[in-house]
Amino acid sequence: MATPDFVLALREKIGHLTLWLSGVSAVVVRENGDVLLVRRSDNGAWTPVTGIIDPGEEPAVAAAREVLEEASIVAEPVRLVWVHTIPEIVYPNGDRSQYIDICFLFRYVSGEPFPADGENTEAAWFAPDALPPMSDEMSARLHHALDGVPEARFEF
Repeated sequence: MATPDFVLALREKIGHLTLWLSGVSAVVVRENGDVLLVRRSDNGAWTPVTGIIDPGEEPAVAAAREVLEEASIVAEPVRLVWVHTIPEIVYPNGDRSQYIDICFLFRYVSGEPFPADGENTEAAWFAPDALPPMSDEMSARLHHALDGVPEARFEF
């Protein structure tokens, strides 16, 4: 996965210490109910589109940017779905990060899924009842986006 320049600059100062980052997830749905998923190039996992928010960037704008960059899909945000903190991640190089994830439901506008930026090996539509295996964390993001509950979820 490409590491943003601002993270690389911070890493020069803090080394491998835990870095708190803001991330977004975009659950993109077509009119027929199909869901956009990407297969990550680093671990082969299927996920909704995810990414890091750039400094000063609005979360919904970051999510839309990530969808376009990672899957060549234009989509627009519908609603906030879930805000929560994920457990600390230790990367193979020893870097540690923890993310607050801001998950959105998005509506498909245009484009054909394609792994556009090298962060993914595949991008495809899946029927909600025919999703590929994925982690509990990613399944929860999809569940919260697709369950029809209009209110965002917050962890307490």
